[in-house]
Amino acid sequence: MIEIAGVKLIDLVPPNLREDPTIRAAAEALDGEIRKVSQLIPRVTIQANLDALPERWIDELAWQYHVDFYDPALPIEQKRQLVKNSLAWHHRKGTASAVRELIQEVFGDGEIKEWFEYGGEPGRFKVITSNAAVTAEDAGKFLATLDSVRRISAHLEAIEITMTDTLQMYIGMPLHIGEFMTV
Repeated sequence: MIEIAGVKLIDLVPPNLREDPTIRAAAEALDGEIRKVSQLIPRVTIQANLDALPERWIDELAWQYHVDFYDPALPIEQKRQLVKNSLAWHHRKGTASAVRELIQEVFGDGEIKEWFEYGGEPGRFKVITSNAAVTAEDAGKFLATLDSVRRISAHLEAIEITMTDTLQMYIGMPLHIGEFMTV
């Protein structure tokens, strides 16, 4: 494979023009510039170099890519991950899978129940999570970002937090054995 850094411009010129001193001088003068530009090419691919970019660039890219869950106070690695995933998220906006991913991001676990799965009104859905560590702050964060991923025609009916626990239960009842006599 030919690398652009190893190509000389004079080699690309037709043979009848290679001996012209003006063209030869121009080609040699441009060779240095072509080498400089070819060395910069790997730096131009921003998406591939996100892990090496400084934090201020990541913040700018988050703004440019309209990252919905972005918070400038987050750790740099989390910021990078959000920017990396933002394009894929934008492709899935308005789908149940986008809401499912938001549920996983905020609550850790959970699921979405569409209206037809629980007998609700058309266009409604519920979010159900069994994560006992969910706080009101988490629910607020979820509600703040939900509008950026849900269908406009879909409306959240409730966030249900279900908890299960194993209990030892003892049931007792009295038993009376006897006859009733009526006189």
